Amino acid sequence: MMAPHSLVYLRLRAVGTALALWVVVLSVFSTAATAAEVLVITDSGHPVRMVAGTHVIELDLPARIEAELAAGLPNDPAQAAGVVQQRLREGGRDLQRRIGRAYQDVADAWGLGIAKVPAVVVDRHYVVYGESDVARAAARIETYRRTQP
Repeated sequence: MMAPHSLVYLRLRAVGTALALWVVVLSVFSTAATAAEVLVITDSGHPVRMVAGTHVIELDLPARIEAELAAGLPNDPAQAAGVVQQRLREGGRDLQRRIGRAYQDVADAWGLGIAKVPAVVVDRHYVVYGESDVARAAARIETYRRTQP
């Protein structure tokens, strides 16, 4: 845990506060997420071979977006908050959607109870863990489904 008085802590707190405000605003205006038939849950440390038509959830994407927004911030917390707010404004609706989608995806993965990555989920019911080839994971699930009554 960082000391509450450290400059890094204050800068990160300013970024977190600004992001929290944007997430609240986005949640008010966002629409409900639709379920994909094949869902891949991973992070930047676990690359996967994709198949067309899959939705990918990157669990570390919110942290990567926060790091982009926090890059090169001034030491003064008030100035840092101002810079982050300016970056959020400049990013416009695209950045807002990107942030909202990233956090919604993480919430969706938590809701599915995913235990480790990579995970390939079919019909939000069947899951294969540890397989980086999405086609192979989906085939394993299909084989299982055919053998079960």
